[in-house]
Amino acid sequence: MKTKLITSQGYAKLREEHDYLWYEKRPKITKIVTWAASLGDRSENADYTFNKRVLRQIDRRVRYLRKLLPELQIIEYSPQQEGKVFFGARVEIENDAGEIMRFKIVGPEEIYGDTSEYISIDSPMARALLKKQVDDEFSVKTPTGLKEWWVLSIEYDK
Repeated sequence: MKTKLITSQGYAKLREEHDYLWYEKRPKITKIVTWAASLGDRSENADYTFNKRVLRQIDRRVRYLRKLLPELQIIEYSPQQEGKVFFGARVEIENDAGEIMRFKIVGPEEIYGDTSEYISIDSPMARALLKKQVDDEFSVKTPTGLKEWWVLSIEYDK
């Protein structure tokens, strides 16, 4: 089951997406569908069929967001988190091979687009990192076996 945690920035993005779809995109598509429907035969009307499909996709996403947003718990930065890895932390880690990874630990709903800079709080890496401090060593179980990592830095957006 997915965690229902989210950063305030992630919540704002989802709210923005909802408002854009509902107040801007949907009215535009509805006008096109209405215009295309007025042309008559809908079975061979590409404008009508395509935009009707787009309208269904918008409605599906809006329904999903309206159900999701009230369920999410916004987690704000707290000074007590300083020095340890918790939700919302930007972490830099390194392994034996000298590989360095940098990412922010966020809720699963916040990961879209370029996912290389975010990992879900539900991921094995994030779970292994929780409560660790700089210079702590930790292990993560991967499909290729156990991997050892060290925490290089921890930052929070304040």
